[in-house]
Amino acid sequence: MERRDFLRSAVAGLAISAAETSAAQRTPAAAGKKVIAIQIGAESFMDEGVEKVLDLLQEKAGVNALFLAVYDFGNGIAGRQLPGHPIPDHGKQEFPKFHGGNYCKIHPRYYKDTGINPQDTRAPEFPDIDILETVLPAAHKRGIKVYTWADDQIRRDLPNVNRIQEVDLQGRLVRRGCYNNPYYQNYLLGMTEDYMRSHDVDGVMWCMEANGALENALSYGPISCFCQHCQEKARKQGVINLDRTRKGLEVLSEFQNSCRKGTQPVDGHYVTFWRILMRYPEILAWEHFWHDGLRDMYKMIYAKVKSINPNMPCGWHIEHSSTFSHIYRAEREIREMEPYTDILKEVMYHNCAGERMARYINRVRPGAFGDFTNEDLLMEFEYKVMNFRERAFDEIPYTGFSADYVSREAKRAMDGAAGTKIAIWPGIDIDIPTQANHSSCTPAGTRDAVLAAFKAGVPGVVLSRKYSEMKLANLSGAGDAIRQLGLA
Repeated sequence: MERRDFLRSAVAGLAISAAETSAAQRTPAAAGKKVIAIQIGAESFMDEGVEKVLDLLQEKAGVNALFLAVYDFGNGIAGRQLPGHPIPDHGKQEFPKFHGGNYCKIHPRYYKDTGINPQDTRAPEFPDIDILETVLPAAHKRGIKVYTWADDQIRRDLPNVNRIQEVDLQGRLVRRGCYNNPYYQNYLLGMTEDYMRSHDVDGVMWCMEANGALENALSYGPISCFCQHCQEKARKQGVINLDRTRKGLEVLSEFQNSCRKGTQPVDGHYVTFWRILMRYPEILAWEHFWHDGLRDMYKMIYAKVKSINPNMPCGWHIEHSSTFSHIYRAEREIREMEPYTDILKEVMYHNCAGERMARYINRVRPGAFGDFTNEDLLMEFEYKVMNFRERAFDEIPYTGFSADYVSREAKRAMDGAAGTKIAIWPGIDIDIPTQANHSSCTPAGTRDAVLAAFKAGVPGVVLSRKYSEMKLANLSGAGDAIRQLGLA
């Protein structure tokens, strides 16, 4: 606990020091060079060979930065291809069993009071390989920067994992670590320090995809976190009544479940939803409290990075929820993130956005938005509130979103970062899996999305989600844009 308090108190001073460091020292983009980054896992380098992969990335897309998956228990980034989807035209044509974890050597001296043994998180796929040691020398020889890419997912079968997990409203353990848990804080901080002190990395990027209790209640997810650490923190702050918070979320959950079963509230779904929020404003307070926990985790990691190397860029992945959810977006005002942010990778996945938006509408409509049809909720609410417009509900899974969506989102993010040091690097969709009969990426669509992002003035893009699921022709579509813009 003392270590956590020290780190938090150090944030302000470190942020001032970081602000005085020139942008040119922080990111390649600030020095005038556009960043062409790609997310990639160990599997690809082990399958195809380091030099061959780097040759291909430079040739096809002018890549000059890697977001190298060093830690991930989800196979969205670290694995090869998701089962049930075709493997692209490179790499081994097979589906190995995925486990995930830490793909680098673990140095225990950096991990104190973590609750779990960091050695238990070592990825068994390549137990004798340190992917940073394997890739860094070859990448640096070519002038390619390497950023650590870590996704803070956990596995339920990790020994002692219950010490770091979130706890839901019913007291059940959730498959997420709690950002207010000092064990989990120490674990993420230790991992960050290990990567930085053990390797000559060029930057630190964390992916923390999660939502608070209100957002999850509306989409029928786990209503968390009510672990002892969250409750203790809330009591110390003395602002939120925990009993009323629990009661309000129970009432909201009951309302959502009854709507899903077909109940029609007398005054309508949306009015009744807001009545619950007015009766229990603690629900909104608890949502903000959860996001404050995430922000505190950002601040602690940022402070750790800057304490080791004040010039090291540090940033965050902002998930696709920012496209769909006004609640998620409201909690992330970009300029407020400047004291603890150098880079934001904002997800602007155009092709899979249609399928994902339709899935989001299907999840949230039956409760608070039950007065709407799916079509009305999309056309008359989502598009207006989120400030872009695409096709109709029954079309978007098959068409995806357009380059105009990327342009609008990139401009929104750039406007949000205006006057700050934050570099916006949009995540561009290249073959993120969709259902077999739904929209799929094309070279022209990829090219247009990359062009749209750069024409909005961004200093870099991140080709996503991972090289191992990208068709080479579509990767070349990104390269076409790079060459057309004269950035190659």
